[in-house]
Amino acid sequence: MPTPTKGPRLGGGPAHERLILANLATSLFEHDQITTTEAKAKRLRPLAERLVTFAKRGDLHARRRVLTVVRDKGVVHRLFTEIAPDMTDRQGGYTRITKIGNRKGDNAPMAVIELVREPLSPKKATVAEAEAATKRAAKDLKAAKPAKAAKAAKSEVSDETPVSDETAVSDEIVAPAVVEAEAVAEAEAVVAQDADDATDDSSNTKA
Repeated sequence: MPTPTKGPRLGGGPAHERLILANLATSLFEHDQITTTEAKAKRLRPLAERLVTFAKRGDLHARRRVLTVVRDKGVVHRLFTEIAPDMTDRQGGYTRITKIGNRKGDNAPMAVIELVREPLSPKKATVAEAEAATKRAAKDLKAAKPAKAAKAAKSEVSDETPVSDETAVSDEIVAPAVVEAEAVAEAEAVVAQDADDATDDSSNTKA
């Protein structure tokens, strides 16, 4: 016989276990709390919370999934219309297990499992809202990093392009100026040389 994934096997076999848990879930959603053994309460908790999660969805598919476990349509209607709206602000922990000691006779440990239908306290609601805001801020920051990096790369490219253009323009302007200055210097040197030659010729003639 395959072993269960959570807790001990209830009843005589897998089919019997499913029937026991279905009956316990039906009673829990009908009366909001039931008294049973600790083993049954611990096995019922994940099933009941999964059914509440389906009820919070509220669509037809979720209702049919719940009906495969809870056969009483009246209890299913109560789960979807009365219990699920009270669990809207909760993200889990829809049930509470309270130990009440051992049972007389066989000394079995007993517990009360109940639905947690009271609204969240303002402190818990504030903490939940703060956590949600932190997650949103982290998500926005993560999305903003690639955009910021792309913007920085674009600005670097735009900054580099004008510098190269200005350098090319300045080189083009300086080069003709240098050539012109050299030409003027050569012309002045030629004029000075001609003047010296003329002076020498006049001196020789007088002599």
